[in-house]
Amino acid sequence: MKIHDVTQGTLEWHVLRSSHFTASEAPAMMGASKYMTRAELLRQKKTGLSPEVTPAKQELFDRGHAAEEAAREILAARIGEDLYPVTCSRGNLLASLDGMDMAEKVLFEHKLWNEKLAAQVRAEQLEAHYYWQLEQQLLVTGADKVIFVCSDGTEEHFVSMDYYAVPGRAEALAAGWEQFAADLEEQEAPAAKPVEKIGRAPEMLPAIHVEVTGMVKHSNLDQFRTLALEAIKNINTDLQDDQDFADAEKTMKWCTDVETRLSATKSHIMGQAQDIDAVIRTLDEVNEEARQVRLRLDRLVKNRKQEIRDKIVLDANDAFRKHLADLEASFGGRVRMPAVGIDVAGAIKGKKTITSLRDSADAELARAKVDASTIATSIKNNLATLNDLAEGYDFLFHDIQQLVLKDGEDLQAVISHRINEHKELEAKKLSEQLAASQPVAAAVVQTAAATEAAAVQPVKQQPPADDGQRIKLGDINSTLGFTVTAEFLRSLGFDAVDRKGNAVLYRSSDWPRICGALVQHINSVATQKAAA
Repeated sequence: MKIHDVTQGTLEWHVLRSSHFTASEAPAMMGASKYMTRAELLRQKKTGLSPEVTPAKQELFDRGHAAEEAAREILAARIGEDLYPVTCSRGNLLASLDGMDMAEKVLFEHKLWNEKLAAQVRAEQLEAHYYWQLEQQLLVTGADKVIFVCSDGTEEHFVSMDYYAVPGRAEALAAGWEQFAADLEEQEAPAAKPVEKIGRAPEMLPAIHVEVTGMVKHSNLDQFRTLALEAIKNINTDLQDDQDFADAEKTMKWCTDVETRLSATKSHIMGQAQDIDAVIRTLDEVNEEARQVRLRLDRLVKNRKQEIRDKIVLDANDAFRKHLADLEASFGGRVRMPAVGIDVAGAIKGKKTITSLRDSADAELARAKVDASTIATSIKNNLATLNDLAEGYDFLFHDIQQLVLKDGEDLQAVISHRINEHKELEAKKLSEQLAASQPVAAAVVQTAAATEAAAVQPVKQQPPADDGQRIKLGDINSTLGFTVTAEFLRSLGFDAVDRKGNAVLYRSSDWPRICGALVQHINSVATQKAAA
């Protein structure tokens, strides 16, 4: 941990924050913030531009800081330890602490009083919006705990809880920032945050005026018809962004209004005369055009929205599949990535605008990538463990796909158990073979006088088929309980088949023949000794 000599709230502090990933940004990075989306944080980090602080928000900040100072004094008196505001970092992670004790073991984090948060503190069940900040503080400092306080600076409204790091969260947080950094590198300079779109409909058509006295006496239908059909013709039906959809929905309301007015005018005319065919045809023509456009736009809006939602989901899922493929490629073909969950469709449920759809999909994609990367890191560590601890014993670990998904300590225990069990089994076989050879040795000794001492001869047995499994010379010696050299084994007819580093490797299938050759050699030596 590195402690920075800056005062919180100063220009130097803001500059320091801009070059680090801060604890207060952790909830947004993890997609859990109530106030900022992950996409908004990406835009902010890319541009260096922060939202403007309004007078109302500044007043809230000031109240929070005042309550924090008072709460720090209350807490210090309760625990009997002084607490000091500290800004510290570890790598590219930063934490601005409301307080830390001199031993750097206890941290203090304060939030302004509200009943909902106070209830969470009493129940000791914080939302992710809060606990990701605490996890980063503990990760950066290495402290034992954070005393999380919700208060207004008074004893009457003061609740607290001890927060300890939850297993797995620190790893998820680190993986989350790693993925965020990768996304930030690829992020293009973003456009300004879009404002809420307000739809535009065609200009209001003039009021229809028709006067009849058995015949049409006066009307402005020709002007109305020209304006209406021109407006309808210019309606946009190519829907791409939020503005287009807002315009379309406003236009549908406009079409409905035109239809209503035309219907009312038609009824008015019919009440004045019986046979006004030209007027009725004009009204019907414009009315039908407006109705058809409204119906077409209604279908188009629904279909286009669904198309966009589908594309956002498919694009996110495709990006996730590519991420999984890249992770799997890093395993060198030894194992595959397990299934990792992603629910983009669920993440965008209830979202209305294209911007919110994309932001929610991006956040879910980032979350799933972090989960997958965390699993991949564990698999790589387990593969390294197998390489280190199970070298030469690959034949004992055909279930490697399942083994690499285990906890690291569990995997080490499995490796140790299987190798020890294998060695015990081989030692038992050798013991049985040596025991079986004893009667033979006794008979040889009894007839030693009739036997000339002979040099050791290589074993002439037909070697069994090579099954590809290998045993190290060191393991042969460990199993035998005494040392033989590669040169000695060569004299018995067994050549090494490979080397791996300093290890000399033999066929595992030759083990029974090696034991037999050793027995034969021992018997031969015993015979020579007896004859002497």
